[in-house]
Amino acid sequence: MPTGLTKAAGWQIGVSRTLPHPAPVVWDFISSAEGLALWLGPGAALIPERGAPYRTTAGVTGEVRGYRSGEKIRVTHDATTVQVALAPTANGARTMVRFHQEHLTSVEEREQQRVHWQRIMDQVATVLDCR
Repeated sequence: MPTGLTKAAGWQIGVSRTLPHPAPVVWDFISSAEGLALWLGPGAALIPERGAPYRTTAGVTGEVRGYRSGEKIRVTHDATTVQVALAPTANGARTMVRFHQEHLTSVEEREQQRVHWQRIMDQVATVLDCR
């Protein structure tokens, strides 16, 4: 089976990076209106409960599939599922951030989304570094 293709979730992509910020700082940004607009889309507002719907100003719709405060947010995003998860390092000074998207339609879409999530990760890092 090709890299990135699974039986259960189809094509998927994950991008992760360890940022030099404690998890609470990263979480406060990722889950804020500014952070949600960055990784989910402008206008996205999430109610942190399973099944809660959302809509971006670009017309993307979805629902919350999982929300563990301080740890992860999992949502449908049109036909795909997107998750952002945080894991603090042992000393708590740094945080591994992972964006994961599944149910992509093709290897081409997987590669497009790899570039997309790498760009989002760069933007998250830049915003946090400037705070």
